[in-house]
Amino acid sequence: MTFARPQRQKRWPPAGQAPVTSPLGEFAATAFALAAGLVVLTALMPGAGAGPTVAAVLFFAVGAAVAGRALGRSYPHDHLGFCNGITLGRLALTAALVAPLLAGAGASWAVFAVAVIALSLDGFDGWLARRQGYVSDFGARFDMEVDSMLALVLATSAAIASGAGAIAILLGLPRYLFAVAGWVLPWMRRDLPERFSRKLVCVVQLGALIALQAPILPDGLAVALVPLVALVLAWSFAIDVTWLWRRRT
Repeated sequence: MTFARPQRQKRWPPAGQAPVTSPLGEFAATAFALAAGLVVLTALMPGAGAGPTVAAVLFFAVGAAVAGRALGRSYPHDHLGFCNGITLGRLALTAALVAPLLAGAGASWAVFAVAVIALSLDGFDGWLARRQGYVSDFGARFDMEVDSMLALVLATSAAIASGAGAIAILLGLPRYLFAVAGWVLPWMRRDLPERFSRKLVCVVQLGALIALQAPILPDGLAVALVPLVALVLAWSFAIDVTWLWRRRT
């Protein structure tokens, strides 16, 4: 038995009224507003300057453009929803962390605070999507990719400025190594089932990376923290790879 693919419902406004704003239009308007806020936020970050600010805005613009294209292709709802606006805001916060990274400002409480806010909003967007009826594959993927970008930016910052040293970059790479493996091995491209432990490991990963941004973290603790979290990440990805391998045919 086959089922027809559900079509997006279009709600036409009454005669004489302006057309309903599209999700893509709402996404673009939100992105422009957040870009303006990003300029202000980067001006308050350590190592503020024209170059790092431009780089942060470009980072956000590219990420928003890629997400907007995906939204236009597959988003099933009539409105963007506050949930996706929050995820876009988390992308802007991630972009703000690019500025002090490029400026070589090192560990700071400003970076720590912005990263904590970005992590605190993670999960709230998903909860809000379920509550308001805006759940979508796009939203779940967008949230995951923002988490991955946040991890990579924080890992790079920790590798450069924290006591952990270059090994800290390992905490930002697993998602991208997994994606590269999927390009090479077709059996790794299957959609994975929901798994609570995967989400928990992501929180542990980001929590550790945020801790590495704190200026008061002892170097010895930073050095011990990285391999411990790397092992947890390796365990989580091993579960996913094993699940995919068993279903490769």
